Amino acid sequence: MSETAAKEGPVKEAEKEETAPGHIRLRNRALILKAAEEIFAEQGYRGATTAAIAKRAGLPKANVHYYFGTKEALYRAVLDDILTLWLGELDRLTEDSDPAEALADYIRAKIRHSRERPLASRVYANEMIRGAKHTGDFLKSDLKSLVAAKSKVLESWVRQGKIEPVDPVHLFSVIWAATQHYADFEVQVSALVGRRQLAAKDYDTAAETVVRMVLRGCGLSYRGATE
Repeated sequence: MSETAAKEGPVKEAEKEETAPGHIRLRNRALILKAAEEIFAEQGYRGATTAAIAKRAGLPKANVHYYFGTKEALYRAVLDDILTLWLGELDRLTEDSDPAEALADYIRAKIRHSRERPLASRVYANEMIRGAKHTGDFLKSDLKSLVAAKSKVLESWVRQGKIEPVDPVHLFSVIWAATQHYADFEVQVSALVGRRQLAAKDYDTAAETVVRMVLRGCGLSYRGATE
């Protein structure tokens, strides 16, 4: 390939994306995000490259830059996708909802995400371990505001006598630690239960164990998943 042709390659790929049907753009973006989640989980932010992500996605490297611009922007998009998934589950907790049902459903949903999107959890865990260099502002603003809002829900439940007094921030921290453990430390848990990989029933047992502990800690009666 000539030097001129090589220079035109990425430009032509970008032009194709601009004229591609909407469903193709959505598909390509989803492929890139999925591949990026895998590569960032496996290699970390520093070790990951857009070339490796493009190869995993089965798309030209130019497509990655077309949709996300830089590796950092793509990394932030992956984190945003993860947080949108997780934090959306907090919508279950409202002042009018039944505390036992809302907390149980929230915990089961978080365990389900650990089972279905373990790599997403590992990307986030690595970000926290590295000092939240890309999410520090989010933690101090958006996340703090959301937790404050949901803390008011729990405080309302306490005032109404629906649950025992509990520190909301630490309750959320315990739930997050317990549920995300089954993604971040899946290898360890698998070894403890004597399997090479956790089975569906292991996640179900984990969910019900965490639900039981949290509900009883809040002075609530435990309700099994099938009840």
